Amino acid sequence: MSATKPTRDYSAAYSDVQRSPEFQELRSRLRSFVFPMAGAFLAWYFLYVICAAFFPAFMSIKVLGNINVGLIFGFLQFITTFAITIVYVRWADRVFDPRAERVHQMVEEKGLDA
Repeated sequence: MSATKPTRDYSAAYSDVQRSPEFQELRSRLRSFVFPMAGAFLAWYFLYVICAAFFPAFMSIKVLGNINVGLIFGFLQFITTFAITIVYVRWADRVFDPRAERVHQMVEEKGLDA
């Protein structure tokens, strides 16, 4: 027979953390970065898709040898993805992670990390 630990109800403590000004600021900061960045990237991606679907003559304009506008746009999608990742990591290191650490300490102080 195995002994099971009694379960504790953490919901009130987690609700306290969630309502705390520190957590609210953390969530606000994340959303203020992620949503505009995601929106900008999606707009750029849909521009690429729309141009490919509705403006094939434009996308097939040769720029250098056999390299056309469509290939350049496609390559820039990858470059944009890497650039967004780099910008996010730098932003998170500078802005988000220190605040997340403070919220984590608050969680530990309440004994919720076990």
